Formats: sequence, C-alpha cells, structure tokens
Amino acid sequence: MLDVTPLETAVDRLADRLRAAPRSRLRRGAAAQGLELARELAVRAQRIEFPGREPLVMPEAGLFTVADQVAVAGHDLAAALRGADGGTGGGGTEGVGTGGGGGADAVAAELSEAVALVGAAARRCDC
Repeated sequence: MLDVTPLETAVDRLADRLRAAPRSRLRRGAAAQGLELARELAVRAQRIEFPGREPLVMPEAGLFTVADQVAVAGHDLAAALRGADGGTGGGGTEGVGTGGGGGADAVAAELSEAVALVGAAARRCDC
C-alpha cells in the first residue's frame, strides 16, 4: 500500500502555519496561495475519484478558513491516492496522472508531485 504520510504531513504543517499566520500576512497573499493550492489538490483528488466528471471548484470561504481547506483537500487527495493504489476508497488509477493510464508508478508520481506542490506553496506564501 502506498505511504501517503509525506503528503499528509506536508499539508498538516502548511495548514498549521496558515492558522498561525497574522491577518496581515494572509491578506498579503498567503491566503490566496493557500486557496490556490487547496483548489489544485481538490481537483486532483476528484479526477482520481470521479474520472470523466468535471471537477467542482473549491469555493473561496475567507481568510481564516483557507488552512482548513488546504488540510481537507490534501487529506482527500491522500485518501484518493491510497485508494488508487489498491487501498481503501478511491476508484482505481484511471484518473491518475495527466495521461490517464495509471498504475503504481503513476500513483507514486502523483503523490510526489502533490508533495512538491505543497512545498512550493509553503515557500510562496512565506508563512
């Protein structure tokens, strides 16, 4: 089974940092960066769980909710990847990766890419 702990840890750390960030930092762009990341993670999870269906867009719910949006979207993606790798939940590897197909290598690549996205967002939001 795929170890999604690196993704869960990365989104939890970023979410904690966003929760602790002052309002001024959130307004200067940290919240926007967090929302952008949460939306991307949510789209990736939906493509795995519901291939062929147009992903829903995560709504903007305010400065102080973005940390929870990052955490929820990241954990949803982790669960979808775990399921795509043959664990519980998820719908297989059909929606994994940009080329469709799938397989264990595609799932691992998607996990690695998601962890990198979270790291890049953390650096951009400087929180």
